[in-house]
Amino acid sequence: MALDRWIGLVILMICLAYGYGAFFTMDAGLPPFMQRNPVWPSTFPKVLSVLAILTALVIVLGLEKPAGEPSPQDINYRRLGDYKIGQALTLLGLMVAYALLLRPAGFLLSTTGFLIISGMVLGERRFHILIPVALIAAGFIWWLVQEVLGIFLRPWPFFMGV
Repeated sequence: MALDRWIGLVILMICLAYGYGAFFTMDAGLPPFMQRNPVWPSTFPKVLSVLAILTALVIVLGLEKPAGEPSPQDINYRRLGDYKIGQALTLLGLMVAYALLLRPAGFLLSTTGFLIISGMVLGERRFHILIPVALIAAGFIWWLVQEVLGIFLRPWPFFMGV
């Protein structure tokens, strides 16, 4: 079985677990007045899980591409060393670190650091462009969430007390 089908199978298993949670466990604690609503808090997760399961099944069953010789652009699991696995794993590690540092380091510092370091990992070497773009992007997103949406998002590290 090709690598894309194995990945599709893993995604299918995750989506099945998510769908089980959406269909059978999310609505158990709803108060009685919400049980008569046409749209419940679990409506979007239910729709999302069904669509994701259908998409994963299309990948696992191989319905998305015609049968025949694989093209050179298809992922070949025998040549995984030819792909940039190190960059992908580094980016995944950076995402985990970003999630863990978001509260203690604050949104602005952790987001700016994540954008700069991930840009460097992906090969950007023009720091005179990378750093201002990361600062502006983090500041603009913080402003949108804080001021426009009205959701409190700690901008600075916890020891600054702001």
